[in-house]
Amino acid sequence: MIRSMTGFGKAESELNNAKLSIEIKSLNSKQLDLNVRIPYSYNEKEMELRSMISKQVERGKISVFINQEILGESSNHKINKTLAKYFYQQVQEVAKEVGNEHTEEIMSIVMRLPDVVKQVNEEVDDGDWKEFVAATKLALSRLDDFRLQEGAILEKDFRLRIANILALLERVIEFESRRVERIKERLQQSLIKQIDESKIDKDRFEQELIFYLEKFDITEEKVRLQQHCDYFIETLDSKFISKGKKLGFITQEIGREINTLGSKANDSDLQRIVVQMKDELEKIKEQALNIL
Repeated sequence: MIRSMTGFGKAESELNNAKLSIEIKSLNSKQLDLNVRIPYSYNEKEMELRSMISKQVERGKISVFINQEILGESSNHKINKTLAKYFYQQVQEVAKEVGNEHTEEIMSIVMRLPDVVKQVNEEVDDGDWKEFVAATKLALSRLDDFRLQEGAILEKDFRLRIANILALLERVIEFESRRVERIKERLQQSLIKQIDESKIDKDRFEQELIFYLEKFDITEEKVRLQQHCDYFIETLDSKFISKGKKLGFITQEIGREINTLGSKANDSDLQRIVVQMKDELEKIKEQALNIL
């Protein structure tokens, strides 16, 4: 099975005085790009959390959103009463001077001023942290399930595209013998136009023709293309979790053989087959970028 780098996982958990919601989103990226938004009270646990997530997701652009909703009357936000009173007096004096003494408006202004409301860094107890870790692992598990589902769809498409390339390769074999005859006839007709046929040394012509046709021989390219396609399928079937980069390298090798076939084709029928192969390969390349 292969995994897509695109995925989503969510989990919720209730602690002693709060409700946690953990969302993990994943997009494709060449390397691991991890962005974590964590409640202030869990800041000291951030590195441990990052390490746990990194080991699980391996690669991709990962966004982790953790929201903490305080339940009941408990809160880790405190009002600095001394500072609030001081600001209130200052704002009230300004309000009198401008003729606006509405108490509600003054209090609204005061509560938004710096350091009036501060977040108190409370230590996370072991019980809450265990619940936090369990919820994060559940979100990661759901992310992995999502990646597997997406990967299964991509794998089915990969197998279809490789099968199409191999089917086109069989058509190359069908056209190959006729291709050689066409090249031979074309060269012979061109030579006759330039030189009197009676003056042509047929033995020498055959030798030069064989030498020329060797340059257009595509036997090695056909064999290597078959091998690379087989290797692609073997990699899909392997037990390795991270296959994206390896599949990318194999598609490059497949592309080289297809390009060489095109450059050696010297035949319109084969050129059309090569174009169809390239079309199938491009679809594989696009999707391979999204594989873990």
